[in-house]
Amino acid sequence: MKIAVGLSGGVDSALAAALLVEQGYKVIAVFLECWQESGCRADADRKDALAVALKLRIPFRVLDFKREYRERVLEEFYREYRAGRTPNPDIVCNREIKFGLFLDWSLKQGFDLIATGHYARIIYGSAGKIFMPSQLSEWLAPSDESLRVKKFALPAPVHLIQAVDKAKDQTYFLALLKQEQLQRVLFPIGHLTKKQVRVEAKKRGLPVWDKKDSSGICLVGDHYSFEEFLKRKIKPHPGEVVNNKGEVIGAHKGVEFYTIGQRHNFKILEKSNSRPRYFVIKKELKQNRLVVGSRRDLGVREFEVEKWSTIIPNFQLPTAKLTCRIRHQGRLIACKIEGKKVKLSQPEYGIAPGQAAVVYHGLECLGGGVIKR
Repeated sequence: MKIAVGLSGGVDSALAAALLVEQGYKVIAVFLECWQESGCRADADRKDALAVALKLRIPFRVLDFKREYRERVLEEFYREYRAGRTPNPDIVCNREIKFGLFLDWSLKQGFDLIATGHYARIIYGSAGKIFMPSQLSEWLAPSDESLRVKKFALPAPVHLIQAVDKAKDQTYFLALLKQEQLQRVLFPIGHLTKKQVRVEAKKRGLPVWDKKDSSGICLVGDHYSFEEFLKRKIKPHPGEVVNNKGEVIGAHKGVEFYTIGQRHNFKILEKSNSRPRYFVIKKELKQNRLVVGSRRDLGVREFEVEKWSTIIPNFQLPTAKLTCRIRHQGRLIACKIEGKKVKLSQPEYGIAPGQAAVVYHGLECLGGGVIKR
C-alpha cells in the first residue's frame, strides 16, 4: 500500500510518517506550500519537513498550492470579514486544500491513502475498529491485494472520532469534510497524547521532537497583528459604539475588525474606574456600529446554522445525547437540533456568525455547519 503523508514540519506529522514507515508501507512525504510572505513560517517548516524525510529515508515532494490557497481560502476569509462575519480559515483549508487538492493529487499519483498528523481517529465501516498504527497491519496487510479491495478501497461508512488527548482534539476542524474524503484518510497519532507523541518522536531521533507547536493563523505570520492583516483589504472607517439602550458611549475603527465577544480595541468615553467591562454583543454592519454590553448579554441558547453538513450522507441525527461546540476546544454543551436551529441546554458566550457549530454524539463527530444567527 502506498501512503502520502502530509508533512508539515512539526512533530505530529513527523511521528505519523515514522509510524507508517515502521509498519512497512510505502510512504512519501509531501509538504504543502500554501502561503509565502514575510513573517510566514513556510521556509523553516519546509526545511524541517525535509530533515524528517531524510531521517526516515523516504521520498520528499513539495506541492505548490499558493494560488489555490489564495483563491479558495484567503479570498473567502476576506469576503466573510467584509460581511461582518467571523470565519475559520483552518476549516476551509482542510476542506479545500489538505483533504481536497492534496487528496486529489495523491489519488491521481496512485496512492491508496493520505495521512496527516491531526489529533483525531476514524472507525472504518461496520467493523467498528478505531485505527492505530500498530493495528493497521491486522486490518489490512500491504501485500494482500484481495483484502485491500474487499475491506479498504470503499469502506462505508467511516466515522470521525475524537482523539484520546481531549486537549489536542482537532475534530472541530475536520467536521465539514465529506465521507469520500475521510474514506481515504489515516490519522496515525489520534490514539496518543501530545506528551506521548514527543516521547515517541524523541525515541526515534526525529529532529523536530521538541519543536514548539504553531499557533494562530499561519497566513498572518509573526510580523503582523491580525488587525494589520485585515487592513490590507479592509480600510478603517470609524463608527460609534453604543450600549444596549442605543446611547453612544464610544468609538471603533470599523465593525469588520471586531467579533462577537471581543472586549478590547474599541474606545469607551466613560472615565470612571467603576465602569462595567464591555463586550461586543452585536455588529450593525450597515450603520457601522458596535453594540456593547455585559457578559450576561452575550449568552445565547439558540441559533441558526446554514450549510449544514453531516459526515455520513443522509444521516438522521439522534434526538438525544447530542452535544455542540462553537469553537476549537470550546466546551461541549448538550443540545437539540430542530431543522436548522440548534438549541443549547445552557447559554454559550461569544457565538458569532461565520463560526462553525460542530455536533457530537458521544465521542463521534457527526458534522456541523456555519452559524447564521
